[in-house]
Amino acid sequence: MKTISSFIKYSCLLAVLCSGTYCARNPYAGTNKVYRQQAKSYAKTLRQQPGELPGANGAAAPSWVGTVNFNMRKPNLVIIHHTAQNSCEQTLNTFTLERTQVSAHYVICRNGAIHHMLNDYLRAWHGGIAKWGNLTDINSSSIGIELDNNGKEPFDSSQISSLLVLLDTLQHRYNIPAANFVGHGDIAPGRKVDPSAFFPWHQLAEKGFGLWYKDTSATVVPESFNTILALRIIGYDVKDSTAAIMAFKRHFMPEDSLPGLSEAGKKILLNLEQQYQ
Repeated sequence: MKTISSFIKYSCLLAVLCSGTYCARNPYAGTNKVYRQQAKSYAKTLRQQPGELPGANGAAAPSWVGTVNFNMRKPNLVIIHHTAQNSCEQTLNTFTLERTQVSAHYVICRNGAIHHMLNDYLRAWHGGIAKWGNLTDINSSSIGIELDNNGKEPFDSSQISSLLVLLDTLQHRYNIPAANFVGHGDIAPGRKVDPSAFFPWHQLAEKGFGLWYKDTSATVVPESFNTILALRIIGYDVKDSTAAIMAFKRHFMPEDSLPGLSEAGKKILLNLEQQYQ
């Protein structure tokens, strides 16, 4: 009886412990294993010695010579998204399913928790078909940050606070210019609208993440001002000029949802064009 009693007590204690974090199993243990396997495979590729290539008439170098002057490629652009989903857990699940073919380096939950899902030096699949300035392969030069938000509501203050901490870390770690913090809607006008008009771009710009226009009350827009050229100078793809204008206004004039660009909008655009030149 004593043995049975001890077993019951042990079972009860184990049940109590497992109700907390002691026995909790990471639900993403399987995909984490896949991550480690893929990272190991890429590490093996990086360790490979460059191959010898024959030149004209089959001439080959007498020996391999490796340069000592190199380092890792690093990101120079940050793209901010909203998830357009209903929970952080839903997004984490989406990014761990191979069939979705989509990912990001970071996911920030509404409560401010930051999930670092991919090494910053690796290429996430978050930009899609996009263009910013002369860059067309956005994924190869950027870090993707997803904010848990369905696109129809303001962003939580805790979430934005965590984002600011993360952006500060990335900016100092990789020396990313202030102008290179943009949104998914900026690089893919007409195709994407995230982060939504609720996103506080002005607040970010005040901290040095993204540019913002200065006082335009005394600005005079010359008759020769070319709005399309100005948008292109900032970085927008103007193949669809209407979509480019809407993307610009969603970022810098979120309260204006009317088509076209007003005189006030032209003043803002002129001010920003001068900063980007």
